[in-house]
Amino acid sequence: MRDRRATMGGETTDHDAHCHELVADCRLRAAADLFAHTWDPVVLAALRAGPRRRHELRAAIGGIGDKVLTDSLRRLFAGGLIDRHAYAEAPPRVDYALTGLGRSLVEGPITALGRWAVEHGDELLEAQEERAAESP
Repeated sequence: MRDRRATMGGETTDHDAHCHELVADCRLRAAADLFAHTWDPVVLAALRAGPRRRHELRAAIGGIGDKVLTDSLRRLFAGGLIDRHAYAEAPPRVDYALTGLGRSLVEGPITALGRWAVEHGDELLEAQEERAAESP
């Protein structure tokens, strides 16, 4: 299997050079897929303040169902964006926290998207309402 990482000197592998041809296997697509599930960025943002238990996440997020939260936590854990720490207690206790990779996503693109949403959110919603009113 070819190495998918760029070399230290800024050179790229054959895989990177042909990424535009193999869009399905591109790093950009892998990064964009992180936003494919509506609740995943919201869960990540809710973990920005520090480790939380499931009930704390549900309360902080609001409007998220238990199954949706479970699915999101599983995807984020599988993707290396969060850690899951189970304590040997009765009743069982599990905390979820951002990994370094998850923190870099939250503090980078998710924070930038949040700033954009604050700045342009009203404009975006107005445009959507206008387009919806124009549709038959």
